[in-house]
Amino acid sequence: MAIAGAAADDRPVAAATRYALKPDPYSSHTVVLRWLGEGRGRRLLDVGAADGFLSRRLTAQGWRVTAIEGDPALAAAGATHCERMIVADLNGPLPPLDGPFAAIVYADVLEHLVDPLRALVELNRALAPDGLVLLSIPNVAHLWIRLGLLFGRFEYADRGILDRTHLRFFTARSLRALLADAGLAPVRVTATPVPLYQALPPRWHGRWLAGVHALSARAARALPRLLGYQFVVLARPRGAAGAAQAANAVAAKRG
Repeated sequence: MAIAGAAADDRPVAAATRYALKPDPYSSHTVVLRWLGEGRGRRLLDVGAADGFLSRRLTAQGWRVTAIEGDPALAAAGATHCERMIVADLNGPLPPLDGPFAAIVYADVLEHLVDPLRALVELNRALAPDGLVLLSIPNVAHLWIRLGLLFGRFEYADRGILDRTHLRFFTARSLRALLADAGLAPVRVTATPVPLYQALPPRWHGRWLAGVHALSARAARALPRLLGYQFVVLARPRGAAGAAQAANAVAAKRG
């Protein structure tokens, strides 16, 4: 598969990524794959693709995937799972894209960016007029974070909502504002539960955990702002008015 913008890199690819597919039935990845459905040869852009763990499933579902990844080693590993891999730092100048794309996926990536609005606006220019945008993003107002703040704790970790590589944090309200500024109209929104299968060791996996996880998923959907671990959003562009608002929002941020 073609790798655009690749540079020499001798770092080991091994499990260089801490990000892997979350295959449980309530995870953000499962929701994204289910909502996208069969690609039937349509084109899709996977933003922040890491080693292609999501691109691989999307390709299997019949999508023609173009992926963007900033780490050359991960991009090389993921290139076999997509039609085209672009190596580009999403915090720097964004590459030209050969759109249009029927769908653009931002799965667990916007929180890692200095300016997620700029990335959304610029990359979405390659979206077809009737295209879909899917994104998943952590909920910093989750009950666990609120309780931590109550006791004066806001400590970064190697993974989770307070992953030390997260640069931006979102609540349901600020996420809606981001989408509006990007000229996007939400069509479908859900919340996912704490990923128990990733948080607990394999020896604890079993029928009891499946039951607890199912109850946790129901609770997250019932009280998304409080118990949602991540928000998953399906959105569409709001046409010319939305594009103008997005351009104005980016210009305003640049001062």
